[in-house]
Amino acid sequence: MLLINILIEYALHSLNRPFTYIYKGDKKVVVGTRVLVSFNHQQIIGYVIGVTKSDKTIKELEEEYGFVLEEIDDILDESPLLNEELMNLSEEISEYYLAPKISVLQSMLPLSLSPRRGTLHAPKIAYDIYLRCIDENEEGLTNKQIELLRLIKSEDKVLKRDLKSPSIINKLLDLKRIEIIKEEKRRLKLPTYQKEEKHSLTIDQKKVVDEFLNTDDTVYLLEGVTGSGKSEVYLHLSEEVLKSGKSVLMLVPEIALTPMMVEFFLRRFEGKVAILHSELTQSERYDEYRKIAAGECQIVVGARSAIFAPLNNIGLIILDEEHVETYKQDVTPFYHAREVAIMRAKHFKAKVLLGSATPSLESRARAQRNVYHLLRLPKRVNEQELPETTIVNMLDWRNMDRDSYMFSLRLRKEIQQVLDRKEQAILLINRRGFSTHVSCRKCGHVFKCPNCGIALTYHKEDNMLKCHHCDYVEVKQDTCPECGSKYLINTGFGTERIEDEVHRLFPMARTLRLDSDTAKVRTRIAKVVTDFAMQKADILIGTQMIAKGHNFPNVTLVGIVLADIGLNMPSYRSSERAFQLITQAVGRSGRSDKKGKAIIQTYSPTHYAITYAARQDYEKFYVREMENRKVQSYPPYYFLASLKLSSKNEERVIETMLTIVSDLNNRLKDEGVVLGPITPYIPYQNDTHVRECLIKFRNYEPIYEALKSIIRVISSKSGLSIAVNIDPYDF
Repeated sequence: MLLINILIEYALHSLNRPFTYIYKGDKKVVVGTRVLVSFNHQQIIGYVIGVTKSDKTIKELEEEYGFVLEEIDDILDESPLLNEELMNLSEEISEYYLAPKISVLQSMLPLSLSPRRGTLHAPKIAYDIYLRCIDENEEGLTNKQIELLRLIKSEDKVLKRDLKSPSIINKLLDLKRIEIIKEEKRRLKLPTYQKEEKHSLTIDQKKVVDEFLNTDDTVYLLEGVTGSGKSEVYLHLSEEVLKSGKSVLMLVPEIALTPMMVEFFLRRFEGKVAILHSELTQSERYDEYRKIAAGECQIVVGARSAIFAPLNNIGLIILDEEHVETYKQDVTPFYHAREVAIMRAKHFKAKVLLGSATPSLESRARAQRNVYHLLRLPKRVNEQELPETTIVNMLDWRNMDRDSYMFSLRLRKEIQQVLDRKEQAILLINRRGFSTHVSCRKCGHVFKCPNCGIALTYHKEDNMLKCHHCDYVEVKQDTCPECGSKYLINTGFGTERIEDEVHRLFPMARTLRLDSDTAKVRTRIAKVVTDFAMQKADILIGTQMIAKGHNFPNVTLVGIVLADIGLNMPSYRSSERAFQLITQAVGRSGRSDKKGKAIIQTYSPTHYAITYAARQDYEKFYVREMENRKVQSYPPYYFLASLKLSSKNEERVIETMLTIVSDLNNRLKDEGVVLGPITPYIPYQNDTHVRECLIKFRNYEPIYEALKSIIRVISSKSGLSIAVNIDPYDF
């Protein structure tokens, strides 16, 4: 009889411990596989973390353990799902981020292999069924049977579904003249591109490549202005790594950027590339994961979760646009792909390359202290000047267009000139939807999400009101539910409204829109980007998805319709975000031999984030923002950790959080600063009340021990749930 220790699929701190089951069957059970078990009267998935043999009876074991031992219902895997390196990595992530171990394993594996109930109905291996001749003897066969046997023989092997004679096939199988061959089928068809030879490097690019290859640091920060050719550096370095027999992991922050990066790598390394990101179907992701694990590729391109790709012998991990917040997961476990990349690099003695035109302050500060090795690309590849940028003060009535409150006179004029020249423009507004909220003019009622309590955004395309936080939707009503008035007004605007305005002002202009609404159709992102690159539209309208990484040679104008969105958010990162977004967006203009322009519309024309972004002056922004961070005791001068406590009882949440804050202050004394309790922006969701606190600290060890103690205490109490976020990206 075997004793099986498992982690159950519920990612809660209160259940973050092994549960023991018994197994008396004949199947092989090994650590790292999934089993089906009964838990609290439900059938769920468990992940095996220990197997021991016992000669004791069940009664003896139950007396020893002090509880009734149940038998596992089934064994789902024959071999471990993760290799030793990834298992060790899961332990390291769980320890550093104080996350339940099962949550890390669920993040690392595709749904089809993940330890959760959904895997029971997830896609499995797909096969093509072939027929092959194994005996040419035609004696005793009918003419039809001989005909089919000869056909199969002449083709070496034939797909069974291509043959229309099931009775003859079955007969030949019974007579052992033919056999069935199963070959695994790949459901993702990567596009085929004409092979591209590597480009010659500029002097700056060659210097960067040589310095990277001839030094022995682990982490490098490549700071290069927009259009400086960072992608070509990635490709050259990848080629050198492949020559040494090692593999490459290439991460991009947005799924919208993945098709372009995949194309770059497929053109250069055909047959060696796999892709991994959440927009693949579960079947496609499962197949790609198995292909990588089987060693059938040497390069993986993907978004954040691709950091867990089961590559062996990794030599290089690249994070393009390393500053983007999507590299930080916003649910448990709250890992950052950059930190996980460094963990994996240390295991393989590999190198990590972080690339950006606007590095995060944390990365740049580490480079300043020589924790990271700083590399620079200060000029565009084609020596083209950076775009001519104009800041338009929307508070000055002289700049306003009487026919449009969204576009200034200058922006409208520049758009018309671009259209006249048969060039292209990008219009960015970092807000999707038609209007930011709908309210009643008579009584003031605002339509809000019943789950989150925040204003619903109106989407004209499908006449729906939508919550951009929890995805709640409802059909827009014609009357106010409070007073019955029909005088409902739409306030504010987003990408959908901008597209409407463009069609009104420039009726002949062809437009495309790219935001998270249009991207809900899986293939839409790649299609929009490709169509715009092929100049099937004159104007691309979108959110931050269009601001990073794209290279459209015919774009000579970028208009940032409202640069203030997000600038005044209650976040210590608001200025950094605004600077990065504007800088990246402006950099989409004038990337070929045509002079580029950028128009920044703003109600804060003198704010340093906007003025420095307009000048593409990262150095001055960095100095100014670092001064602010130092005064406010925020990263990179301090580390952060946040605690989120939730319960259905609001009074209990508040009282418990007050106790936690008091306890932390007593424990930490001079080791850290505790802010809170804080009521979050969304304090109530799905019948659950939430309160938070933030800890600023310089040394991790005392904070770590205090947090572990708090987790143990809260986990022992029913009705309370705690989540710890180490290095939160925002607060």
